[in-house]
Amino acid sequence: MLLLRRLAGAGHGHRGGLAVAARCLASGVPREAADAVVVGAGVVGLAVARALAMAGREVVVVESAPSFGTGTSSRNSEVIHAGIYYPPRSLKASLCVRGKEMLYKYCAERGVAHKQLGKLIVATGAAETGKLDMLLRNAKENGVNDLQLMEGSQAMEMEPELRCLKALLSPSTGIVDSHSFMLSLLADAENLGTTVSYNTAVVGGRVGYEGLELHICESKELQNHPVGSHVTPQLVLLPKLLINSAGLSAVPLAKRFHGLDQAFVPDPHYARGCYFTLSQTKSPFSHLIYPLPEDGGIGVHVTIDLNGLVKFGPDVEWLDGGEEPVSCFLNRFDYSVNPTRCSVFYPVVRKYFPNLKDGSLEPGYSGIRPKLSGPGQTPSDFVIQLNDCRGRIYMVFLV
Repeated sequence: MLLLRRLAGAGHGHRGGLAVAARCLASGVPREAADAVVVGAGVVGLAVARALAMAGREVVVVESAPSFGTGTSSRNSEVIHAGIYYPPRSLKASLCVRGKEMLYKYCAERGVAHKQLGKLIVATGAAETGKLDMLLRNAKENGVNDLQLMEGSQAMEMEPELRCLKALLSPSTGIVDSHSFMLSLLADAENLGTTVSYNTAVVGGRVGYEGLELHICESKELQNHPVGSHVTPQLVLLPKLLINSAGLSAVPLAKRFHGLDQAFVPDPHYARGCYFTLSQTKSPFSHLIYPLPEDGGIGVHVTIDLNGLVKFGPDVEWLDGGEEPVSCFLNRFDYSVNPTRCSVFYPVVRKYFPNLKDGSLEPGYSGIRPKLSGPGQTPSDFVIQLNDCRGRIYMVFLV
């Protein structure tokens, strides 16, 4: 691992210089053995790196961006979910319920900013009230036992600006400062010896009899790379363990591993969601407010961040799942928010917040959610695959 440490530097402040070492070797692509490699420095990648380092592994995190958490991990609602919506006995349900308690405990111990606000899931029409009963039963099967079903009058007493017929109160739902959380995970991992190499892209690899190869190059080498052409690696890593937690590029990366049975690699789907912020300074709500779930998401909801800023979103806009891999590796998605899109938000939000005034919504930000199911399809569970390469090497995909 000495070569990669020279390339990446030892810690968060270094930015990796793969080309420097490549130029030092006159012939051939340098090859380095590695213990555990994590692709992607989002919240999942950092948490995995921390756990592996705590278990005594020598960990390298490879991130194509200049810093950590620049993709999906920083473009979301920052909500700590309770585990209400997911199918019983699914990974999403069990990991959410367990992870919620672990996250609250971690944040309290490490001083990561968070708040247990609670949320109200509301039914605004007679046809929706039965769905709240279904959610309540589903949540109980998942081990979420603190929900309270209430009449609209009770919910509106708690939230005078709210209008609904019935509501489901989830007192354990909260919010977290995602950046501070990731910074804490990163500090933990680095203090245990983890090396993080930024501006470094894994562009493919090979699974064979001799084990696993990771093909790596500097991200800047991909900037003007012709679409569909071969990317020559500047470094080949030979890890004992690989964690593919690359978020938006996890599936495209898996598809670029020669020797990996592609029957086990799912097709990618991407759902773009926009947020609009409320211009008034005082929040009309003290809880998070959620409508009933919709196709591809859990509805345009009210989120209050730790600074008191009120956000509405995200909506769902399905994107073409056939993104060119290099675009995914460099996160070249369109994150702009069209101001005219607020015309869709007003009627949706006014179903539960009728006093929303014209002109009070301002463009906020957007995020892309990588999904394993597309529009109209039954939502998929997480896929965690363990690929045994003749008992000598393992490769795990988190998508």
